[in-house]
Amino acid sequence: MSAAALPARGALRAAWPWLALAAGSGLFWSFLDARLTRDLLDWLPYLASGFVMNVLISVLAMALGTLGGVVLGAMELSNARVVRAPAVAYVQLFRNAPHLVLIFATTYIFPFEIVVAGSYLPFPDWLKAVLGLAVPACAYVAEIVRGAILSVPTSQWDAARGSGLSRGQTLRWIILPQCLRRALPPWMNLYASITMSTALASLVGVHELLHAATDASTAVRRDDFTIAVYLTVLAAFFLFCFPISRLTRRLERRFAPR
Repeated sequence: MSAAALPARGALRAAWPWLALAAGSGLFWSFLDARLTRDLLDWLPYLASGFVMNVLISVLAMALGTLGGVVLGAMELSNARVVRAPAVAYVQLFRNAPHLVLIFATTYIFPFEIVVAGSYLPFPDWLKAVLGLAVPACAYVAEIVRGAILSVPTSQWDAARGSGLSRGQTLRWIILPQCLRRALPPWMNLYASITMSTALASLVGVHELLHAATDASTAVRRDDFTIAVYLTVLAAFFLFCFPISRLTRRLERRFAPR
């Protein structure tokens, strides 16, 4: 193969998933008759409003999980057993807990409303789903952080100790900044996984994309529409998560040790 053909082959390899998606979309729409197309287009805004909730839940769950995971990851590496043991127990427990079980648990453990300064404020189901997904996200982020910290050469710790920095200062100002590029690819992969798990929130009554699709299917009551609307759900999650997956692989290659 000539050297000139190599870039073209690389570009084709990178573009084939999008070409396949375009071909599949064209084939899908070619099978839709005018009535089915009109019904699907009428329901698209409703489906889009549900998908916005999926994105909101995933962003908030990962934000909470990241904040807690950074703390837990550092605790796992503590020399004090009283600090390390609870973090290790949390990680081992919730990394192996089904997301659906955690969503149901937070839905029924937390009240439907809370009292703040004498006022009753609703505690919506979507917020409970955020907490249910933040719990395992926290455990996974802790492992990501722990692995990233351990990947930093020990000479960095020795140099910081020689400069008079405490272990906490070394971790905060020297080690964690270096861990960012090591932790970013698996963190993005985890975010894509949490986003796909947000569909489980439909089982506890949260109005998200899958719940919206079920509403649409129940309202129209046609098998062809049901197939089309659930294929639309599949396409929405794919279009959101696939670019994240591709970017994750690119970052992994870029940040790989030379």
